[in-house]
Amino acid sequence: MSTEQETINKATLERLHAALNSHDAERITTTISEVVAPDALIHTPVPVGVTGPQALAEVFRRLHRAFPDLHVGVEDTIAEGDKVVSRNTVTGTHRGEYMNLPPTGKPITYNEIFIFRFIDGRIAETWGVVDVLGLMRQIGALPGTNTAT
Repeated sequence: MSTEQETINKATLERLHAALNSHDAERITTTISEVVAPDALIHTPVPVGVTGPQALAEVFRRLHRAFPDLHVGVEDTIAEGDKVVSRNTVTGTHRGEYMNLPPTGKPITYNEIFIFRFIDGRIAETWGVVDVLGLMRQIGALPGTNTAT
């Protein structure tokens, strides 16, 4: 049985996912600034040169440029205490440069799992595991067949 704070934290994460899937840059930036603490720790390696909410916003700017139809489909959300876990399936089409690779027009599907720690209703810390290897294989950057999706 979830507590009221766990329910609020899950709703906050749902709000973030809805903003990310809107492809509305202003809505994404505003939502991130509202739901992510200014000093949030992002433990997933992101090569963007900034930290905190700015890192999250920059990652999605780059992803939306490369995959304009990017969609984060939430498969499972589990809340316990101050943490919420989200297991997602991400889909899109490679229509812009990604990690210095020109667009291929190929569809992509990959999985990710994120843990979000909340303080006072805002995301204070994140950890993520993203199937970047599978993504890179799908756009032809690496040999082999992606079997993780």
